[in-house]
Amino acid sequence: MKKVTLTKSLIASKPNQRATAKSLGLNKIGDYIVHADDAVLAGKIKVLAHLVTVETVED
Repeated sequence: MKKVTLTKSLIASKPNQRATAKSLGLNKIGDYIVHADDAVLAGKIKVLAHLVTVETVED
């Protein structure tokens, strides 16, 4: 499982980065999700790498 936390603002980000954050449910700084680690999540994290922090959590 991965915990993805939005740590930087989306104000000056590109539209595809905003859409990716919204698809993850990250709207405001400090919002986080816990999601199963798979290829789809890895791709979304790659798009938002400079805006989020990622931690591995146990079930």
